[in-house]
Amino acid sequence: MTDIIIYHNPACGTSRNVLELIRNSGVEPHVIEYLKTPPARPLLMQMIGRSGMKPRDLLREKDTPYADLGLGDESLTDDALIDAMMAHPILINRPLVITPLGVKLCRPSETVLDILPDGQPCAFAKEDGEQVVDEFGRRVNGT
Repeated sequence: MTDIIIYHNPACGTSRNVLELIRNSGVEPHVIEYLKTPPARPLLMQMIGRSGMKPRDLLREKDTPYADLGLGDESLTDDALIDAMMAHPILINRPLVITPLGVKLCRPSETVLDILPDGQPCAFAKEDGEQVVDEFGRRVNGT
């Protein structure tokens, strides 16, 4: 498995941890800084569909214009939410990862392991020191 794409924000600790977990699996992913190069609408819709999410599930509220745009209004259509994400890519929650095993919003970061090959070649700890993968390359309990 070598074809992995991460929609990444280097300012986000969760996104940085996911990127390093992918690299820890022995793969160098295609890194797309989605704030500089947001996905086109058809691709975003495809990723949402493949992930099993709804557009609202992908909306980021913190540090975005979510409240100012009234996006908490439950009557807004999926198209309206996608329009908002297209106009303001910061509203797209991250990191989004695409692998041959699926598409996933990887929050918390260790959820990326669900769409990577089983096992990791070496131990891995998040930036905060939390152990995610043990010295035998196995997922640590609770993650």
